[in-house]
Amino acid sequence: MSQPVAHRRRARPAVDAERLLRRVEELGTIGRDAVTGGITREGFSRADREARTYLMEQSRAAGLAPSVDAAGNITVRSRPLGTGPARPAVLMGSHLDTVVNGGRLDGAYGVLAALEVVQVCAELGVDGEFEPVAVAFSNEEGALFPQPFFGSSVLAGRLADLPREPLDHEGRPLRGPLALAGGDLDALGSAVWPAESLAAYLELHVEQGPVLERAENRIGVVDGITGRTVLTIEISGSAGHSGTTPMPGRRDALAAAARAVLAVEHLATTRGLCRVATVGRLDIHPNSPNTIADTARLTVDLRDTVAVRMEEAEAVLRHDLEDLSRQTGTVIEVVARTYSGPVSTSANLRGLIEESCLELGAPYQCLPSGAGHDAQVVADITPTAMIFVPSVGGVSHVPHEDTDPADLILGAEILLRTAVKAARIRAH
Repeated sequence: MSQPVAHRRRARPAVDAERLLRRVEELGTIGRDAVTGGITREGFSRADREARTYLMEQSRAAGLAPSVDAAGNITVRSRPLGTGPARPAVLMGSHLDTVVNGGRLDGAYGVLAALEVVQVCAELGVDGEFEPVAVAFSNEEGALFPQPFFGSSVLAGRLADLPREPLDHEGRPLRGPLALAGGDLDALGSAVWPAESLAAYLELHVEQGPVLERAENRIGVVDGITGRTVLTIEISGSAGHSGTTPMPGRRDALAAAARAVLAVEHLATTRGLCRVATVGRLDIHPNSPNTIADTARLTVDLRDTVAVRMEEAEAVLRHDLEDLSRQTGTVIEVVARTYSGPVSTSANLRGLIEESCLELGAPYQCLPSGAGHDAQVVADITPTAMIFVPSVGGVSHVPHEDTDPADLILGAEILLRTAVKAARIRAH
């Protein structure tokens, strides 16, 4: 239970552990599959909207002021924007959307911990040079609409990197679903934050890997975030009867796609051009057992911590696809591209995180992030830092994704202390 405000004013700011864990459990029921236990909240889907509603309702019930910008990002402040002196924000958060059949903590934990920090500061009536603000960025995963980091890209002013009319994997426009989420595709410019409006960005996240658990450390201080290039590739061939169409002369889109998948894998294995390379989605048409596929669409995910290596891997892949097109008689096009370069986090903010760990006696270590995060996009306009807590078994993006509750609480405490320091708030 939360302590009475009068009593808590005399104490150092601390998170309400029961409240935080309750919200994690409640949000984890939205989009959950009754059979697998996995969470499916693709960005701008119905389940995503339900999660967004939950966050807004929890914020209002806490006496806070949530709002939605044109990109669908939700920000939560202690009071509505414009009702007090304008101060740069110490922005904290992550995302609510998930991959298909994913876990309950990836992204969502960071948003709820940020909400907890803003609520604690509001309850204590603390004030500082900078304003603590929580954010839930829209469509970080790009699971339905292949524009990952959509919300953070808009906030950071990367409008030129976004298509004018974003489409989902089936060719359906984003415009309608974005409007249902409270956004406006024609007003994205209004959701861009000037650099001077931010003091820092902090993101708390589950590690999604085994490093912390194996080292028996409870906190990770992220020193760098991997770069990521996402390509959507469309292969066009000719449909035909699988029994009556001779093999010579066939323009089989799926056969070409199979070779493209292996070409992607070889970028990271036999060629060693990038750290990892993945085809995570493949859609074919007409997807009939006795019909040659006339269209195949696949997503390619390339990652590395060195920008030059990422560029070389992409260039080689594009050359390979040109050769494959000539060999198979298919037309191969890259129809969408999203890029987030590798970044180093702020040394000053890392120092604040380490100081917070020492204050709480939390074993920690510095480590890179092999996954992409909104933090690397926001780094375009403000210093950023990330805090990791251990993932049980080192797994993520799966139904059994988990973190010990004590580590969830500790991570939120580290975030709170770091935010108070970054916002230059004097604790009571």
